[in-house]
Amino acid sequence: MSRDGPVAGPGRPLESLPLPASLGRNLLAGLTLAAITIPEQMATARLGGFPVQIGLFAFVAGTLGFLLLGVSRVLTVGADSTITPIFAGALATLAVGGAVAPAAAPTLAILVGALLLLAGILRFGWIADFLSTPVVAGFLAGIAAHIVVSQLPGLLGLHVQASSLVPRLAEIWTERASSHPISALLGLGVLGVIVFCEKRAAALPGALIAFALATAAVMAFDLRSHGVAVLGSLPKGLPPWPGFALSWADFRALLPLALIIALVVMMQTATVSRSFREPDGRASDVGRDYLGLAGANLLAGLAGAFPVNASPPRTAMVVESGGRNPVVGLVAAALVLGLALFGTDILADVPEAALAGVLFFVAGRILRIGPIVQIARQSRPEFALVLLTALAVALLPIESGVAIGIGLSLLHGIWMTTRSHPVEFGRIPGTTVWWPPEQGKPPATLPGILVAGFPAPLLFANALGFQQELLDRLVRQKPKLLVLEASGIAAIDYTAAQALLAVAQACEAQGTVFAIARVESVRARDALDRFGVVSAIGEDRIFHSVDQAVTRWGSDAVAGATTTDGAAGSSLPSA
Repeated sequence: MSRDGPVAGPGRPLESLPLPASLGRNLLAGLTLAAITIPEQMATARLGGFPVQIGLFAFVAGTLGFLLLGVSRVLTVGADSTITPIFAGALATLAVGGAVAPAAAPTLAILVGALLLLAGILRFGWIADFLSTPVVAGFLAGIAAHIVVSQLPGLLGLHVQASSLVPRLAEIWTERASSHPISALLGLGVLGVIVFCEKRAAALPGALIAFALATAAVMAFDLRSHGVAVLGSLPKGLPPWPGFALSWADFRALLPLALIIALVVMMQTATVSRSFREPDGRASDVGRDYLGLAGANLLAGLAGAFPVNASPPRTAMVVESGGRNPVVGLVAAALVLGLALFGTDILADVPEAALAGVLFFVAGRILRIGPIVQIARQSRPEFALVLLTALAVALLPIESGVAIGIGLSLLHGIWMTTRSHPVEFGRIPGTTVWWPPEQGKPPATLPGILVAGFPAPLLFANALGFQQELLDRLVRQKPKLLVLEASGIAAIDYTAAQALLAVAQACEAQGTVFAIARVESVRARDALDRFGVVSAIGEDRIFHSVDQAVTRWGSDAVAGATTTDGAAGSSLPSA
């Protein structure tokens, strides 16, 4: 089946299907989405320490909110195991009497929604690109570790008090003799059924089937009387209105957390949106999808739930099952809402170990072993980023670990930029093309002429090194002409412009002509004008090619000279 859109028969696009057939396929896709969503949302709510039905309401509110402001017809939202561990621990610090403050999670969702709305309106989606692939891989590895450790007590039937990863592991180890083998078998059985369906029958809702089998086992063998913990009686009806009675101190504590959650939501939304094209073949509109996630979080908060996120696996399921319009989300939301309002009795015998089994599967899905192994083989420094981020997220409070990961990603980008150095170009013999030297071969330079390129944006982080290296070459080589080949310079900031002016002044003091060639970036050329570099060196020293600069200013330097590769150099015509 094509990701760009399924086909209804040979050469017949789905849009050409009669209305009943198209509607039927969307209804079936909505039913499938609900079947996958129900156990996952319940498990994710339990992961965050919320009643399982709140996860169902989060999906319903998030789906309706996205339909109000979003544009994608396939992207799905809801409670998400990537962001839930991040805010669950932080919200616990606002606990009153041992429980999370009722208004904290909904207020956080509204704050996240407001930040996403601002990002969408101001087109700040590029901020999500600050997270590099190694940092994202490390972040997800740390989150996967938290999910597994948090669910081990539920799988083993243990009651553990510690919340941090290492103390929790230590307590589990201490209490291991009290493990409940039947609960462990149920949880592992749920995991096994989901994995089997994923590998052998992907069209089947593995999690729902596993839930049904585990619940049937509890009822058939009266496993409650054998110590198997179950969800028990769940409240019916809508969740209570949270009231939003938070102090200003609580609000200030939530705002930094909301910034981190919003950034992670933007990152994941951009990934999902770019991975799945619209049914009609159009490219995704990431900015509008940010607005959709803003609506989803605002409505989730108003409904008394918690922050929601775009879902990669559920979106993939919608695409592969032929869903092509909002009917899919509406059908799934209606079914989930009906269960949350009227069907909670049928969830009473669901074993808690089954939720752990679902989350173990989720942890395995978000742990990107393949990319991590590839990074380890190809780049040790970036593999170190993976490990550092994973350890920070796993061992520190998760929100602090995520902030460190973001900082590491930014530092990595700055470090890569600062490692750029000017490269001396040479002329390819028999041509007018100036090119960086091939590895192991010196550049074919012309006497008296220095052509240097810079393969990175020229910014404050590398401007001083750039300036010093060019000044050293000036002193060492004493060229009559220095040409900056600027095709690799995408941007120039104020600090870098001052470095260029310093190089121009040094050239003038030494009697060297300073010229700039191939300023291909509009932003870089605008910066040269705005910061006074062009007016300082003269418009007649800005060229479209290195050869033009050499032809105009380099004839005196190379007259009668010999090229370094031994070929006789001819006098270049002067202007």
